[in-house]
Amino acid sequence: MIAADLVDLGRVPTAEVLADDLSSMTTRPPRWTLGVLAVSGFFTIVLFLAIGYTVTTGIGTWGNDIPMAWAFAITNFVWWIGIGHAGTFISAILLLLEQKWRTSINRITEAMTLFAVMQAGLFPLLHLGRPWFFYWLVPYPSEMRVWPQFRSALTWDVAAVSTYFTISLLFWWLGLMPDLALLRDRATGLWRRRIYGIFSCGWTGSAPQWHRWRIAYGLLGGLATPLVLSVHSVVSSDFATALPPAWHTTIYPPYFVAGAIYSGFAMVVMLMIPMRRLYRLEAVITEQHLNCIALMLLVTGWIVVYAYGTEAYVAYLSGDVFERYTAFVYRLRGTGAWVYWTIIACNCVFVQLFWWRRMRVNPVVLFAVSCIIQFGMWMERFELIRAALLEDFLPKSWGTYKPSLVDAGLLVGSIGFFLFLFTLFLRYVPFIPIREMIELHTEAVREEHVHGRARPARTAEATP
Repeated sequence: MIAADLVDLGRVPTAEVLADDLSSMTTRPPRWTLGVLAVSGFFTIVLFLAIGYTVTTGIGTWGNDIPMAWAFAITNFVWWIGIGHAGTFISAILLLLEQKWRTSINRITEAMTLFAVMQAGLFPLLHLGRPWFFYWLVPYPSEMRVWPQFRSALTWDVAAVSTYFTISLLFWWLGLMPDLALLRDRATGLWRRRIYGIFSCGWTGSAPQWHRWRIAYGLLGGLATPLVLSVHSVVSSDFATALPPAWHTTIYPPYFVAGAIYSGFAMVVMLMIPMRRLYRLEAVITEQHLNCIALMLLVTGWIVVYAYGTEAYVAYLSGDVFERYTAFVYRLRGTGAWVYWTIIACNCVFVQLFWWRRMRVNPVVLFAVSCIIQFGMWMERFELIRAALLEDFLPKSWGTYKPSLVDAGLLVGSIGFFLFLFTLFLRYVPFIPIREMIELHTEAVREEHVHGRARPARTAEATP
């Protein structure tokens, strides 16, 4: 039981006790993290074996063919980028809106963003066929003066994703500095003290440092906020600027952003619920947090439902027979019908459970629905590519697609690599904002004293 539970038991802990309990989750991690590292490490090895086989042999090892030149790689890219959006949304936008409920989960979501974007970046590079020439996509001063093709959506992706990752990394690191300094001061081992000291950048906690820190943190939050809207809008342009049926539509930028936040919040729940149980964080990640995130899932889910309806409506009004065929024949009752109706069930039906508060605050229901949504969002990105490429304008070019074992290895391996990095983060980095939690705790205790409702403090009974 952590010190935050003591408030509910009638014992108000001091800031020192609270800092001890929160920092102990990093300095004394539970043993189960070793098991998770072993399993996720195995799948990480699978990922790098699949990458090595792809690089040495060629992307012909994938199931890609003509007309299905885009397949699992781009599907995984869009899916992982979408997952990375909720972290910045929770941390940056809610920071600017001064929402206090972000404090318990913002560090988790920020790390999720970084690790998801790292997975996303793998797939466009591998899809190049010659990933060792990735720097050709960057406008560097080459001797041949051959600049990247700025009309290519791939160049836009490089600029958008690299900018998003850089800002998210700086935002995450800046927020970590006070907590890393706290762990530096409490570390017993020499190597831990040195590593935490390097990354805390000489933080002492003086008033001028806090003043500059708050200004910089707010500025980075303001800079990261428009990136939530811009990055996936740029990713959607990969499709919206192309000619295949069902792609060239103006609804894609807001549609992709809503879907990204939807799948991102689902991943937050999938990570947060097990952590809440295993680390006994019920007093830090409360029912109010579960309720707020479930409401966000419900809101973004309805935006996605509206986008599905608008997409079909635009296809009908277009008068284009190819658009109408894709929207009303292929998807509804054609060869892709089973995929489309699976998407509708996963993304539109199950989320309606969150109209009831009892379902929103039930961890089991919330976790199960989030897993279903995550599967449905991956299927949606796959169907987006599959529907447009397999049956395009020329019936004689219609084909089939079958993923290979390498495709499956890259997908499963990237999930394992993500969990491996996230578990390392839980083991060595303070995943609960210690300084912010202490500040909120102190503010709550002060308000109780001001209103005459303070309970007697018995801090000697710190942790039962």
